[in-house]
Amino acid sequence: MRANFMKTLLAGAAMALCAGTYAGTAQAQVSGDAVKIGVLNDQSGPYADFGGKGSIVAAQMAIEDFGGKVLDKPIQLVAADHQNKPDIGVSVARQWYDAEGVDAITELTTSSVALAVQELAKERGKINIVVGAATSRLTNDACSPTGFHWAYDTYALSRGTGAAVVQSGGKSWYFLTADYAFGHQLEKDTSEFVKQAGGTVVGAVRHPLNTADFSSFLLQAQASGAQVVGLANAGTDTTNSIKQASEFGITQAGQKLAGLLFTLTDAHALGLNRAAGLTLTEGFYWDMNDETRKWSQRYFEKMGRMPNMIQAGMYSAVTHYLKAVKAAGTDEGKAVAAKMRELPVEDPFVGKNKGKVRVDGRMVHDMYLFEVKKPEESKKEWDYYKLVKEIPGDEAFMPLAQSACPAAKG
Repeated sequence: MRANFMKTLLAGAAMALCAGTYAGTAQAQVSGDAVKIGVLNDQSGPYADFGGKGSIVAAQMAIEDFGGKVLDKPIQLVAADHQNKPDIGVSVARQWYDAEGVDAITELTTSSVALAVQELAKERGKINIVVGAATSRLTNDACSPTGFHWAYDTYALSRGTGAAVVQSGGKSWYFLTADYAFGHQLEKDTSEFVKQAGGTVVGAVRHPLNTADFSSFLLQAQASGAQVVGLANAGTDTTNSIKQASEFGITQAGQKLAGLLFTLTDAHALGLNRAAGLTLTEGFYWDMNDETRKWSQRYFEKMGRMPNMIQAGMYSAVTHYLKAVKAAGTDEGKAVAAKMRELPVEDPFVGKNKGKVRVDGRMVHDMYLFEVKKPEESKKEWDYYKLVKEIPGDEAFMPLAQSACPAAKG
């Protein structure tokens, strides 16, 4: 009798010890004394207005709106400038992940940097959420179980702008392309949509990132005789291309410019006199509805300018990440990644139709085809776009059936 009692007592003690050990392990999964998020982007180069400090402010807004804590731990934000160099980006990311307890890295403007950091995050089992970089490879052949792609990608931009320009009569194309991963992929994706729509590609020229003088490249585009010059670049490279094309009389002579990655920030930098009539694809516009106007006004009060889709997308990405940490009960990368795919995306960025995160890490949401207003059509500052077409998310982004991501084949 006593022996049976002792066995029961020991079994109960063992169960209690296991339960205590498990609870301690679960608690230990909330690493350190804070949930730390790193914003890694271009803060001083050609993409400084594209995301830059505005993305940091958007991330701070998301943290504040979440209450500043998750799982009873404070949420901390760190930021760094990767200078559009993959080696610098990876060096910062390694320091953050390995030594400073950063749980998730986001923004990652510049596709070459984003691809490199995503590979490191995959090795470490850590979260990375790309918002500012465009290459569709991030959720295609270079996908990661803990990697996510948010606001837009080269496929969605090409699907919107490329197809629309061909349908409006721009059949023959010549590309002015930024000579790195982003530009190459945007040119490739757009070329495919142009050809599918019945157009042709007559040539391309590639320029270094952050080019000041586009004269030789624009003269080659002019000499091609193409109806459309597709600008497969972004940030100040795009605005400088457009300014100098006007100075060379390219648009006045009848060639059309297609800004394949063009944001509200670019329209503001150019002014409506130069930007009017440009067709573009974005995932967000501040003046879409009451919810976008309300959130954007809060952002304006902090930054003195309206947000573009990258900055609004940052708010969305950080908000969703924090919801996933809360739902997972831990900041451990793979557990959070599972919850990010499970939970619907609900915030001002995605709007009424919500968003969803696919197995390949692509956040699917509606995209919009816009045309830049003429000066006489604009009623006030930042009133720059008129909506041409809404593109449902399942049409805007690459179908999973076409993806080379291993998770899409499972």
